[in-house]
Amino acid sequence: MSGLAATLAALIVGVLLARAIWILRKEAQQEDGGRPRGIAPGTGYTEITSDYSSGVGGGNQLTSRVPKDPQEYARVFVPRRDRENRS
Repeated sequence: MSGLAATLAALIVGVLLARAIWILRKEAQQEDGGRPRGIAPGTGYTEITSDYSSGVGGGNQLTSRVPKDPQEYARVFVPRRDRENRS
C-alpha cells in the first residue's frame, strides 16, 4: 500500500505544480498588448491631485508635479547634499 500512496502523492504534487506553472504563465501575459506603461518621456510635468475629506469638515488636497524627463525625475531622489555636480 505504501507504493500506491507514494505514487498517488507524486501524482498530486505533479498536478499542483503544473497548475501553479500554468497560473504564473497566464498572469505574466501582458493584457495591454505590449503598449508601454506610464507616460511618455518628454518635457514638462504631469500634475497629480489627491483629495481627502474626513466627512466632518476636515481634510486636505495635495497636488504633486511629476517631471516627464526621466533624468529630472531621478534627480528628485538624490539627497539634497549630493545634488551639486561633481566633476
